[in-house]
Amino acid sequence: MEFPNTKPVRPNSNISEMVCKFAKVCKLKSIGVFSSEIPNLHHLHRPICNEAPLSENITEEIRCYDQKIHPHPIEVLNKEDAFSGFEVMKKIFDVVSALKLAYLQLQQAHIPYDPKKIVAADDQVVAELEKLCKFKREYKEIQCKKARLNAARSDLLLAEVLAKEAILGKLKSQNSAKDSEILRLRRRLHDLEMGNKNLTEKVRQMRLEKRKESVLSVTKFQDVFKSASKSIHDFAKPLISLMKASGWDLDKAAKSIENAAVYSKRCDKKYAFEAYIARRMFHGVALTSYDVSDIMKFDDPFDALMENPDSEFAKFCQEKYLLVVHPKMEESFFGNLDHRTLITSGKHPRTEFYQLFAKMAKWVWVLLGSAVSIDPDATLFSVSRGSMFSSFYMESDEEEKESAILSDKEGASYKVEFMIMPGFKIGQMVVKSRVYISQHPSR
Repeated sequence: MEFPNTKPVRPNSNISEMVCKFAKVCKLKSIGVFSSEIPNLHHLHRPICNEAPLSENITEEIRCYDQKIHPHPIEVLNKEDAFSGFEVMKKIFDVVSALKLAYLQLQQAHIPYDPKKIVAADDQVVAELEKLCKFKREYKEIQCKKARLNAARSDLLLAEVLAKEAILGKLKSQNSAKDSEILRLRRRLHDLEMGNKNLTEKVRQMRLEKRKESVLSVTKFQDVFKSASKSIHDFAKPLISLMKASGWDLDKAAKSIENAAVYSKRCDKKYAFEAYIARRMFHGVALTSYDVSDIMKFDDPFDALMENPDSEFAKFCQEKYLLVVHPKMEESFFGNLDHRTLITSGKHPRTEFYQLFAKMAKWVWVLLGSAVSIDPDATLFSVSRGSMFSSFYMESDEEEKESAILSDKEGASYKVEFMIMPGFKIGQMVVKSRVYISQHPSR
C-alpha cells in the first residue's frame, strides 16, 4: 500500500532557511521563523538581548577600546578569583548546552511541522542567546574597567617614573658635584702633601741647626756651671773669714757639715763649706724654664734687685739667704739680725756681704733656668758619700788627685767623701758633678 506524500516540498526549503537564519542569530542579528508562512509570528523579529543597534554597539566598543592598552604581565589569580572564573565558565558552557538543546528542539519542531513548538523552541533559543549576550556585556564591562584601571595605574606609574627620573637627574647632578669636589680635594691634598714635604725638610734642617746650637748651648751651660761653682767658692771665702774672725772653730764647723769625711790636707776643709753652701742653694729647687736675660743684662745683680725688688729672682735671693746664713752665724758676724729683718720684710740690705751673696745667687739662678731652656728633659743628679768615683759623671776639685786618677797604674780605687756641686744631664751631654774624693787601696 502506498501512502501519499502529505508533506509539502516547501518545508524542506524552510529548514534550510531556518539554518541560515540561525546562523544569522549566532551573529547577534534578529531572526524570524517563516514570516511569510506564519503571519502571527511577528514577535520573533524583536532584537536579541535587548541590545542597541549595531552602530551603537560599535560606538560603545570603540569608546571602551579606543584607550591605549599597555601589555602587562600575566596576573596570577588568587583562589577566590579563580573559583569565580570557573563558575562563570561553567555557566557559559551550561548556556551553550542549553542553546544546543533548544536548537535541536527547534529542528524537531519542523518535523512534523508544529508552529507552537517552533515558537516555544525559538523563544528558548532567544532566551539562551540573551544569556550569552549578558555574559558578553559583563565581560565587556569587566574588560573596560580593567582597561580604565590599567590606564589609571599606568598614569600613576608614569608619574612615579617621571618623579624617579627627576630624582635620578638630581642625584646625577649631585654626583657630578661630588666628583668635582673630590677632584678639588685631591688637588688640595696633593698641594698639602707637597707643603708637608717641604715643611718636613725645613724641620729637618732646623733640627740639625738646633742640634748644632744645642752643642753650643751645652758649652755655654758648662761655662755657666763653672761660673756658679766659682761664685760659691768666692762666697765661701768671706764666710770662712767672718767665721774665723767671729771665733768659730772651723774644724768643728767642718765636722758638723761632713762628720765622717777624711781630708788629705787640713786646708781641704774649705770644700766642706762650699758643699754646705751649694747644698742649701740647690735644696728644694725644681728645674723650670724661665727667662734669665733680665738678670744677665745687669753686671751687678744687686741693681736687678733694686729695680724689681718683688721679682722671682728677688724672692729666690730672700729664700736662699735665710737658708744659707744661720741666725747665730749672722749675729756673730754683725752683732745683730738686721740683714734677716730687712730680708723677711721684703727688702734687700745694701751691704758688701749681701752683694757677694747676690752675685752667687745670680749664677745659681741662671744655671737652674738655663738647663730646661736647652733641654726640656734636663735633669739634676747628686752623688752619695761612699760612691765609687766615675770620671764620666764626676770630677775632683783637687787637681793633684785628678791627675793621679788618670795616671794610676796600681789600680787604687777612689771613693766619694762628699759632693760639692751637683751634676746635670742635658740630652746626651753630662755636666760632671764636683766631688771631694779619697784614695782606698784595692784588695
